[in-house]
Amino acid sequence: MINKRLLIKNLLAHNDENSFYDKKRQLNLHTREGKGKFLKHICALSNSNPTNNSYIVVGVEDQENEIVGDDFFDDSRIQNLVNAFLENPPKIQYENVPFPQLPKDKVVGLVTIKPNNKVSFFKKGIHTILANSAFVRVGSNSIPTEEKIPFSKQNIETVISIENNSRNSIAHTLEGVLDFVNLRHRDMYTNYKVFKELFVVCWSGNKKKIRENTYFTRVDIELINEQIKLFYSAQDDVSIAYDDNSFIITEYIPLGLNDKTSYYPLEKVSITFFDNGYYKIESKMLFEPPEFNKKILFHIYNSNKSLLSKMEKEMQLTNAELKDLENLPSTLMICYLNGFSDAKQKLVDAKNFLKPYPKVYASFKEALRVLRKMKYNEQNSTDNN
Repeated sequence: MINKRLLIKNLLAHNDENSFYDKKRQLNLHTREGKGKFLKHICALSNSNPTNNSYIVVGVEDQENEIVGDDFFDDSRIQNLVNAFLENPPKIQYENVPFPQLPKDKVVGLVTIKPNNKVSFFKKGIHTILANSAFVRVGSNSIPTEEKIPFSKQNIETVISIENNSRNSIAHTLEGVLDFVNLRHRDMYTNYKVFKELFVVCWSGNKKKIRENTYFTRVDIELINEQIKLFYSAQDDVSIAYDDNSFIITEYIPLGLNDKTSYYPLEKVSITFFDNGYYKIESKMLFEPPEFNKKILFHIYNSNKSLLSKMEKEMQLTNAELKDLENLPSTLMICYLNGFSDAKQKLVDAKNFLKPYPKVYASFKEALRVLRKMKYNEQNSTDNN
């Protein structure tokens, strides 16, 4: 079992970016340009490593190799993006890896690209990349190629050596549990569960009871053996259930207008553990967007647009407008879910205006996360039909 934190350290220590790994300060999957760049690197790394894993490390400063972290990215449906644009797409996995020196809400992202013995190429264009384009890695660069891509085994021994040096140990597991319980979450409720005498899941959060149900907020859940975060949220309510074989996380989101908030189930994530040392993570979207009065939404949407226009002109906001600003991300999301098609783009465009307000910016990221989940879920449903 590979300790992903050790793997990242070994990748960063081994070499600069090369033909089997790349590093990024952050991923931008909200724009066509950002998606295009990400897909280009996936395509190039896959084609240059047909018989071994290749990697992208996210949350690292390129020049100094400094680990600075990035936001928790919980969307396993990133595979759908790869499948939508690449012919012969490789299987990929995105994992969130905590590091002790980073804040609780920051992780290092690890993208693992599984070996694929077929040539990947773009089946449709995106941004400046044309359909039928193929890419390979030459040193630290992903470059286009029109030549036949040779079957390469150049990185097998190096990658296997790095992975073997990143294997977990009992000491790493115990240190991980103690760090989680005694240091990073000592001010919160914490618990752990051992599955199949092999896997250790730790979780923490602020516990609250509503009627007969127990929920957690400020939730952090980690699979200690592999040093990966399974879930993190600073805002949403989460219920947790488990038995001897599985661990189930059900996430709820608060939505409402005029301070009238209700909780809606968003997604259920089930982690199933097997006797052979294997585990499987499955996600199921539960969210059904609530419907609100269109006249009220029309008024709120226009108010939000007026507020954003005022911020764009760098005009000072009144106290009432600052209060409205706190609700802007969620109300724009509600508007979008109720047929205001431009509301999502308005929200994306507001990013830089909202950054100076930490609480609002956190709500902004949460809203985009929910919309991204819904988008990929719709794509997946379309692909399966």
